[in-house]
Amino acid sequence: MSVIVKDEEGRILLLSKGADSVMFERLANNGRTFEEKTMEHVHEYAEAGLRTIILSYRELDEEEYKEFDGKLSEVKSSVSEDRETLIEELLDTIERNLILLGATAVEDKLQNGVPDCIDKLAQAKIKIWVLTGDKMETAINIGFSCRLLRQGMRQIIIHLEIPEIQALEKVGDKMAVVKDCYPPTTVRHILPCFHVQLQVALLICILLKCCLVSRESVHHQLSEGAQLLVASRGTCQQTFSLIIDGKSLTYALEDNMKNMFLELASHCASVICCRSSPKQKALVTRLVKSGTGKTTLAIGDGANDVGMLQEADEGIGISGVEGMQAVMSSDIAIAQFKYLERLLLVHGHWCYRRMSSMICYFFFKNITFGFTLFLYEVYASFSGQPAYNDWFLSLYSVFFSSLPVIALGVLDQDVSARYCLKFPILYQEGVQNVLFSWRIVLSWMLNGFINATMIFFFCTKAIEPQAFDEEGRTAGRDMLGVTMYTCVVWVVNLQMALAIRYFTLIQHIFIWGSIAFWYLFLLAYGAMPPKFSTNVYQVFIETLATSPSFWAVTFFVAISTLIPYFTFSVIQMWFFPMYHQMVQWIRYERKTNSTE
Repeated sequence: MSVIVKDEEGRILLLSKGADSVMFERLANNGRTFEEKTMEHVHEYAEAGLRTIILSYRELDEEEYKEFDGKLSEVKSSVSEDRETLIEELLDTIERNLILLGATAVEDKLQNGVPDCIDKLAQAKIKIWVLTGDKMETAINIGFSCRLLRQGMRQIIIHLEIPEIQALEKVGDKMAVVKDCYPPTTVRHILPCFHVQLQVALLICILLKCCLVSRESVHHQLSEGAQLLVASRGTCQQTFSLIIDGKSLTYALEDNMKNMFLELASHCASVICCRSSPKQKALVTRLVKSGTGKTTLAIGDGANDVGMLQEADEGIGISGVEGMQAVMSSDIAIAQFKYLERLLLVHGHWCYRRMSSMICYFFFKNITFGFTLFLYEVYASFSGQPAYNDWFLSLYSVFFSSLPVIALGVLDQDVSARYCLKFPILYQEGVQNVLFSWRIVLSWMLNGFINATMIFFFCTKAIEPQAFDEEGRTAGRDMLGVTMYTCVVWVVNLQMALAIRYFTLIQHIFIWGSIAFWYLFLLAYGAMPPKFSTNVYQVFIETLATSPSFWAVTFFVAISTLIPYFTFSVIQMWFFPMYHQMVQWIRYERKTNSTE
């Protein structure tokens, strides 16, 4: 990060700060006076767990600044697609030939609750990657302090601190000095120019060799790490952590190596990328998202995390002293990192269960209602006669079955918040999609078909062939429709009562109120003059008032249709329990033992 200022003496100064891996490459040949001493201090600070930064400056003349300012204004006002790239390239040209001022370090304390939060997320089998701009020593110390790295965990460290590469880079710097010392190409200086061409060719060969050695080194270290993982699988249950620096990450993200890097990192319990630039953070996030096909979540608090937050499936910004740019670029904003624990393990689990149950229940209730219509059409030889009144068809999903589903999607809790935090493995139900798989959806649909079949045949066989009232008349189409509709309303709401795991006053009001509202509606609509209610007036009088078989059929059908679901739930809970059912059983046993 750089800023251009004008001091009291009229000098134009470029003040720059950044990581040592970036800043030392931008120093001028005459600005490296304290380089070695500063590097010693930086390493000492990093080993102590401090966050380090390099400070430098450069004096600009008036003409150079005006030329740069004019080009920057021109590029910013352009409408080119690669405008951001052009801006970065232009800024990179001015941030060169800097003079080293020194280094500074600051203690970066973790927020309260961060180690416990990361430990809980790890227990939930959430893979955690740390993408940081800190030095490797600092990142490792922070990794141990936040329990991302643990004693006994074997570390796979990939970095380019290799003597051969450093020697090649130093030779490259010296050759650059030699090249600058020779005069420009003219007719009078053919021989010196020819000598310069040889030096330039030698310089290019050295730099290419340095680049090749770097790539080969990263490739070799990635291969060794993969072999180490393969060798350990059959011998022990040892966990591994991968630590890679920014320079190595540059080569690891290339097309021919990124798959190897992803495979190695995926088999490690913890991954730490040190000295990562904002662009590298976004590229790593993209690689994980596209390479694994998993849902990715990024959390950050600074402007250098914006690319990562936008690249992930879900971005969470922490509002604090680092500014609000991360929050403004994220999907969710929180005040502290520890709130991520409750956000994922509690509300994440609840939300997944609520949405899954709500969608499956919508399938169930609509199939139960719609399939009775289809069966009636088959029974009536597809004559086109409707089984239900038009108002019954219109109001089914509006008043008689929708409110309990909404209450389920907002209020239901299969496990309390305390037990969600106590058993983080519950989060894996959402990752493994155990509540919204095709098997679950089809089972709910099958339940709807079974209930609709039972409702139709029980109602038709129980009501139609016998006398319906004291005068000996049999039930007509309208009475059969009202009876079936009443059974549907009872069945779908009682099914909801069985599916709910956390009853509140609102849910009781919605479930039993939906059933009561059906009778109130039938009472009010049937009491209207025949001009408005057509034949519903007679249906109301004869069905509710004079026919005991109507009430008997309703009770019998409502109980019978719950038996398949109840039987399936008992078998599944006893022989194939899910995580939340195990936790419910543990809670029940503890509660029973405490009362005894």
